[in-house]
Amino acid sequence: MASDGTIQEQALDWAVRAGDPAFADWEAFTLWLEADPAHARAYDEVTAAVTDAAGLAAASGPANDDIVEEYAPALQAAHAGSGPMWLGGAVAACVALVGAVWMFQGERRDLYTVETALGETRAVTLDAGTRIELAGGTTVVFDRRDHRFAQLDKGQALFTVRHDEANPFAVRVGDKQLVDIGTVFDVRHDDEGLSVAVSEGAVQFDPSGADVRVSPGEVLRSTAATYSVSKIAPAQVGEWREGRLTFEAASPAEVAAQLKRATGIDYAAAPGGSGAVSGSILIAPLRKDPAAIGPLLGLSVEAQANRWVIGAR
Repeated sequence: MASDGTIQEQALDWAVRAGDPAFADWEAFTLWLEADPAHARAYDEVTAAVTDAAGLAAASGPANDDIVEEYAPALQAAHAGSGPMWLGGAVAACVALVGAVWMFQGERRDLYTVETALGETRAVTLDAGTRIELAGGTTVVFDRRDHRFAQLDKGQALFTVRHDEANPFAVRVGDKQLVDIGTVFDVRHDDEGLSVAVSEGAVQFDPSGADVRVSPGEVLRSTAATYSVSKIAPAQVGEWREGRLTFEAASPAEVAAQLKRATGIDYAAAPGGSGAVSGSILIAPLRKDPAAIGPLLGLSVEAQANRWVIGAR
C-alpha cells in the first residue's frame, strides 16, 4: 500500500497533467482514482487547495515568501481569468505552489502512526491533559513535533484534550477538520461516514466549510454530501471504553462494523439488509457467544464459516 506521502505526490502529478488542455489519459486517471478511496481524497484536497491557492499564498507567512514570490504571477493570472481555473501552465504552477508549501510544511513534521487490531484498545498521552484512546481497528497519525495535531485515518477514538485557545487541537479526518473548544469528544470514521459526539466543551466541525459547532450532548453525522446534528446522552460518548455499545436507529451495516471493531469477531450485515436498530449491549458476553446479539437487539444471526451475518428479523 502506498504511503500518504506517495499518494499525495501522485495526486499532485495527476492534477498537473489533467490541467494540460492536451491531456487525454482519462482512463488511466479514472483507474487510479478508483483503486483506493485515499486517491480520490488526496486529489480532492489538491484541487481544493489549488482553488484557494491565492488565499494559501497570502496565509503562508513570511517563512514561505520565496515560494509565494516564485508562483505569484501564475496565481494572479489564474484568478484574473474569466474561464475555469484549470488552464494549462497557470494551473500547473498553482499546483506546484501547493506542493511546494505542503513540502515545506511536511519538513517540519515528524509523523508516526499508532494502530490497533480489531477488538483491541490503546491509549496515547500527548501531553499533560491530552489523551487519545483508540478503539479496535483504528489508525491514528500523530506528530512528534506538534502535540496539537492528530489524523484519524480509520476507526474510532476518544479525545480528551487540554484546551489552549491560542493553539487549538486539530483532528484531520479525510478532507474534514475538527477543532477543539475545550473538549472531550469521540470520533468515528469508517465506511458509514464520519461521526463526532461531544460530552464536554465543544468541537468546531469543518471550520473552512460547513463550520458547525457541536456542543455537549450532541452528535454530528456526516457523509460525503450531507451532515446532521442530533442529541446524545453525554454518558454514551466513549462508552465503548467501558465495554458497552449503544445504537440509536443504526443500520445493520453500522451495527456490524461497530461490533467487529469492539469484539474482533467477524460480524457482517446481510446483503441488502435494512432497518433501524436501537438498543444498548455489553461487549464481553458476545466474545463467548457471538449469536447473543440476536435476542439482545432483535436481529437475525446466521453463522457462515467464520463470519456472523446479522440482519433485521
